[in-house]
Amino acid sequence: MSWEKEVEELKKRKQLALEMGGPEKVARHVGAGKLTVRDRIDKMLDAGTFEEVGSVTGKVEYDADGNIVSMQPANLVTGRGRVNGRRVVIAGDDFTVRGGANDAGIREKLVHVESMAHALRLPMIRLVDGTGGGGSVKNIEDDGRTYIPAVRGWDLVTENLSRIPVVALALGSTAGLGAARVAASHYSVMVKETSQMFVAGPPVVARTGQDLSKNELGGSHIHTRNGAVDDEANSEEEAFEMARRFLSYLPQSVYELPERASTGDDPARRDEWLIEAIPRDPRKVYKTRKIIDALVDKDSFFEIGRKWGRSCITGFARLDGWPVALMASDPYQFGGAWTADTAQKVIRFVDLAQTFHLPVVHLVDVPGFLIGRQAEEQATIRHGVRAFAAVAQATVPWCSIVMRKIYGVAGAAHQNAGRFNVRYAWPSGDWGSLPIAGGLEAAYKAEIEAAEDPKAKLEEIEARLNRLRSPFRTAERFMVEEIIDPRDTRRLLCDFADMAAPLREVGEPRFGVRP
Repeated sequence: MSWEKEVEELKKRKQLALEMGGPEKVARHVGAGKLTVRDRIDKMLDAGTFEEVGSVTGKVEYDADGNIVSMQPANLVTGRGRVNGRRVVIAGDDFTVRGGANDAGIREKLVHVESMAHALRLPMIRLVDGTGGGGSVKNIEDDGRTYIPAVRGWDLVTENLSRIPVVALALGSTAGLGAARVAASHYSVMVKETSQMFVAGPPVVARTGQDLSKNELGGSHIHTRNGAVDDEANSEEEAFEMARRFLSYLPQSVYELPERASTGDDPARRDEWLIEAIPRDPRKVYKTRKIIDALVDKDSFFEIGRKWGRSCITGFARLDGWPVALMASDPYQFGGAWTADTAQKVIRFVDLAQTFHLPVVHLVDVPGFLIGRQAEEQATIRHGVRAFAAVAQATVPWCSIVMRKIYGVAGAAHQNAGRFNVRYAWPSGDWGSLPIAGGLEAAYKAEIEAAEDPKAKLEEIEARLNRLRSPFRTAERFMVEEIIDPRDTRRLLCDFADMAAPLREVGEPRFGVRP
C-alpha cells in the first residue's frame, strides 16, 4: 500500500528532465564552448546546495495507456541554493531546448522564480542564454493567432530592483526578453566571444539591410563599452566568480545591512609614496587605481563598469572590513571630466549604494563637464544634472577626498552640499568656479586689451591669481574642512567607515530603482 510506484515515476521524470534537449543538442551546445545550464548552476552555487523548483515541468507525450513516451523539459531551470554560504534564488535558461525560447512551462516559471526571490527576500541570479519570450514566429501558425505583447511578472522584476540584489549573466545569444532580463539588473556580465545581446538578432536585422554576425551586432565589446552591460568575462567560470564577488559586498535584501568581513589589513597602514601620488604639474596624469589599492583593504577593490563612463571609476571595497561604494576620478580619461556616459554611470552607481545602504567614498579630481560640440550633442548637461540629483537624493553616509581639481557644476556634484558630509582635501587641491586658464581671458578682457603688451599683462594677472589659489587660503575661511597629509587618508577613511556603520538604515529606497 506504499507510493513506491509513484516515486519511481517521479524519478523517471526527473531523469528525463536531466537529459535537457537530448544528446545531439547538448553536444552541439558544449561544442560551441558553452556549459550546459545544469553545469552552470553547479559552478555558480556552493557545491551541493541547489534545491530545484519545478524539476519535472515540461511538455510530455503519452501513449494510449497513459504512459510517458517522451518529455521536453521546460527550458528554464529554477530553484534555490547558496553563494558564499548565503541563500540565493537562481534561474538558468537551457539553450538546448528550443534555443531558450518560450515553451509551455517557462512563463509560469519566470513569474514564479521572480516571486520567490521577492517574497523570500533573497538575491536573484539569472543565467541568461536565449530569448525567453514568445518563441518564434512559427507560434503564430501553431496557435492559429497572434497576441498583443505583455510580460507577466515584469512588475516583480521591477520591484525586485528596489528590494534584493539582482545579478544577470549573459552566457549565450540573448535577445528580446532575454536581453531585457540581463539589463534589468544591478550587475551584469557578458562572456567574451560566446555571448551576445540584441534587441533583435541577425536574421531580423538582415531584413533592414544590415548583414552582421552575432558578435558584430551585439558582442561584449559593444555592450560593455556603452553601459548596457557592466563587465566582460573571459570565460563562464570567471563570470560566476565576478557574480560571487559582487554579492559578497551586499546584504541579502534592503531589509538587512551589508556585513563586515575580516580582512586583516591594518586600518592605520601608511603608504609613504602617497605624498607624491599627485604630480605638482597640473597637466600631468596619475594612476588612480594605484591610489585606490593603497587606501582600501588589501585586494578588496572590486571594480564595476571599467570599460564605459571611464572618467569615473566605480566599485565596491572594504575599509577595516566595512563594505563601501567607491567612486574615483580617472585623469587618464578626459582629465577626469564628466561625460554624458560618466554621468549615467554615476547615477546608476549612487542609486545602487543608496538602495543597499553602502556608505560612499568619493576620490575627487573633476575639472568639470566635458566641453565642446560633441559634449553638447550628447546632452551632457542633462545627464550631468541627473547625476547631480542622484547625489543630492542620496542619504547614505558620504566622504569625499579632494585629490586635485573641483571645478564647475560637475565638481560641485562631488557631494551634497545641503547635508553633513565628511570631507578632506589633499595639499594638491585645486578648485573654483572656472579654471584660471580658461576664465582669465574673459574676466580680464578689457584690462588685457588696454595693455601695451597684452601677453605680458595676461601673464602678470595669471601670476597674481595663482598666488591666491593655495588650498590653505580656502581652509582659513573654513570653506574646506580639513587639509590632510595624503598618507593619513587610509586611517581617516577607515574611521569614517566605522562611524558610518551604525548610521546605516534598513528599508526600501524612497523612490524605485530604474535599471
